This record gives sequence, C-alpha cells and structure tokens, in this order.
Amino acid sequence: MEERIDKYLWCIRVFKTRSESADACQGNKVQVNGVNAKPSKQVKPGDVITVRKGPAQLSYRVIQALGHRVGAALVPDYAENITPESELEKFHAPAETFFVTRDKGAGRPTKKDRRTLDALWDALD
Repeated sequence: MEERIDKYLWCIRVFKTRSESADACQGNKVQVNGVNAKPSKQVKPGDVITVRKGPAQLSYRVIQALGHRVGAALVPDYAENITPESELEKFHAPAETFFVTRDKGAGRPTKKDRRTLDALWDALD
C-alpha cells in the first residue's frame, strides 16, 4: 500500500496541516530516500523520509502507510523516528542573539556608531 508523502507527513504529525506539509515538499525540505520529493510522491514501507524543519533535519522510516491522521500514541506503529540525537538537540540549543539597545529618540546610528557595531559583530565571528 502506498500513500502520498504530503498526506503521510500530516498523518504521522510531522506537520500540523496538510497544506504545511505540501508547502514543505514544494520548498525542497522533504526528501524520500535521498531525493527531493514533490507532494504527490508515493511512499511505501521501508522508505526513509528526511524533513528539514527549523534548525534540525528529522528522519523517519515508513513502517506502514495509512490513510487518516492518527493520535500521537499510535504514530510509532506507522513510522519509526530515526533522527540522530544530535539533530534533536538543535531544537533545545539557545539561539545566538546579540541585541544592541539604543536610547529612545536617539535616531539612526552615526558612522562612528555603525563602525563600532560592525567591529563588535566581527569580534563575535
């Protein structure tokens, strides 16, 4: 039995909506067995699906195709999560941010301010 990749990813709760799933496929964020997949690509048991979602790359092995969305407790019956632990840790990593605050009403940065900011950014890299 085969199932469309966009519907399958929605059924196993990788995406909240089927349209999000289809958009990810069209945006080349989904691969089946190492090949970019269009939303209509058929998946069958044994296929390996790789999904780029946020900072991480999630991997699943298809166990069984299904035609309807299932509860989270039943997902392991249909898909095996084979994502490496290092990829899952990317979701919990703190985002590297650098905030520069300016006083209210101070206006745009001057050339000197801009050069100072650029020097700070270069020091971080």
